[in-house]
Amino acid sequence: MSASAVFILDVKGKPLISRNYKGDVAMSEIEHFMPLLMQREEEGALAPLMSHGRVHFLWIKYSNLYLVATTLKNANASLVYSFLYKTVEVFSEYFKELEEESIRDNFVIVYELLDELMDFGFPQTTDSKILQEYITQQGNKLETGKSRVPPTVTNAVSWRSEGIKYKKNEVFIDVIESVNLLVNANGSVLLSEIVGTIKLKVFLSGMPELRLGLNDRVLFELTGLSGSKNKSVELEDVKFHQCVRLSRFDNDRTISFIPPDGDFELMSYRLSTQAKGQFKKQSVANSVEISVPVPSDADSPRFKTSVGSAKYMPEKNVVIWSIKSFPGGKEYLMRAHFGLPSVEKEEVEGRPPIGVKFEIPYFTVSGIQVRYMKIIEKSGYQALPWVRYITQSGDYQLRTS
Repeated sequence: MSASAVFILDVKGKPLISRNYKGDVAMSEIEHFMPLLMQREEEGALAPLMSHGRVHFLWIKYSNLYLVATTLKNANASLVYSFLYKTVEVFSEYFKELEEESIRDNFVIVYELLDELMDFGFPQTTDSKILQEYITQQGNKLETGKSRVPPTVTNAVSWRSEGIKYKKNEVFIDVIESVNLLVNANGSVLLSEIVGTIKLKVFLSGMPELRLGLNDRVLFELTGLSGSKNKSVELEDVKFHQCVRLSRFDNDRTISFIPPDGDFELMSYRLSTQAKGQFKKQSVANSVEISVPVPSDADSPRFKTSVGSAKYMPEKNVVIWSIKSFPGGKEYLMRAHFGLPSVEKEEVEGRPPIGVKFEIPYFTVSGIQVRYMKIIEKSGYQALPWVRYITQSGDYQLRTS
């Protein structure tokens, strides 16, 4: 069982628009949502799921809106939340800014989208590129008697249209890794993980079949490539775009797919690993920003840095040390001097962690590599794949107490 009805409410909880999909929950039940929310907020027990009798409210907040789904018991909560976030994504692509005004200005299109996004409580067509083929910004409906369902809806490859043509056939592959790190004041690592995504920008004609080869440890073991010369990576929590043939991946770890046109995220992965601070001198971290918290009553700042520049930002109670480029294998030093009128102030406020932001081009912490990208299309054209690697900071914190 999925959603019975979906509501979009303004910031005060007044319904702007709603769609009753199953009719098994009274639409008046939404009147209990905002009082429940306010009560939970006062109690400090706010939760993404709230109940009133037999009715459950599953909700998210976006901008100045609440998106709420009502269900009865045994609903698939993860499916409902995925649907609500997908609805936000689709509306944002249609209206650029999803907010109360864009809902009020586009009631007709919103109703049409809600009808297409879900059918009898179950998600249906949620790809905005497909929806835009037959629900236009002008809100034109398909004429009765002349209606033609776009091929993408009934096609086995629903995410790609027929007849796409490019003068120059290219694929751009971005391998982006974010490093999440939490270190305590003693220098012990409490959390260390890499979250990666592989994003594609596809400019290919026709209906091409793509095969992506990575230095995947399981694949290397299956094919006998594992060894000291062949560095491999063990991927965890791998998630794919719907275009990837999952059965093929499960059988022989081949990432085979017919891609959507344009930009999309092919896959994401995670590695629980010791993310080391050292990287080779050939690599350079760009736009490094080290945020050092200071007590709110600090004054008379003086700085001395071996590289970059330091700036005191009293409105945020931090010192920002900015370094344009930080080569691997280097060490830099910043000295800061402050007057501290009150020692008690620091004890009351505590000592927030030091934060670090950075980006390292042409480098991945995990060592993941795109070994090949095969592009096969019946017309036999030649296409160029381009690969770019980027490592950036995620939630990167160093505790000081």
